[in-house]
Amino acid sequence: MQTLTIALLTVLTLGGCGSIHYDYSKEPDPRKQEFVVGVSDGLRITVWKNPELSTDATVRPDGTITLPLIGDLHAAGQTPSALTREITKRLATYVKDDASAVTVAVTSVNSYRFTVSGNVEHGGVFSEKYFVTAAEAIALAGGLNKFADGKHMVIVRSDSSGGGGARRIPLDYDRIASGTHPDEDLVLLAGDTLFVP
Repeated sequence: MQTLTIALLTVLTLGGCGSIHYDYSKEPDPRKQEFVVGVSDGLRITVWKNPELSTDATVRPDGTITLPLIGDLHAAGQTPSALTREITKRLATYVKDDASAVTVAVTSVNSYRFTVSGNVEHGGVFSEKYFVTAAEAIALAGGLNKFADGKHMVIVRSDSSGGGGARRIPLDYDRIASGTHPDEDLVLLAGDTLFVP
């Protein structure tokens, strides 16, 4: 009981400081990078002068697509440019025409999903066709409810180091809404959870 009391006092003391010390600039902004293909995304693969090799594909739950001649190809986690290079390389075995240029176009974005939970009006899993910031995600969830502590929101994000863990990124909704800290209004990544205590 004493340990729990000390832990709660520590959280309240730290929470009461009113300032967040976090380097938001180190977080990725997917709007400034090439789109990364994910599960359920629709792709159109066009092989110029070879319509029989061109196809539309949806990325399956295992992350793969199936192409004529090539067969299965892992697409999830790759950019369209990387897929273009891989398909071109694999087709070179079958197609000798150097003019057979390959293009990969994303025709539908279905892999961008994130969760908003905690003290919001309508929490849940959201799937959008465009990248959403933390403030926009709160708006999509109907706003903060009367029990919300917007000063201590967190984004729970998968650790990109490959360790399989998760990181907690602190956010203060009041600072975001006031416009004084626009760097804090991070773009949510696919798989993120925005939690409002």
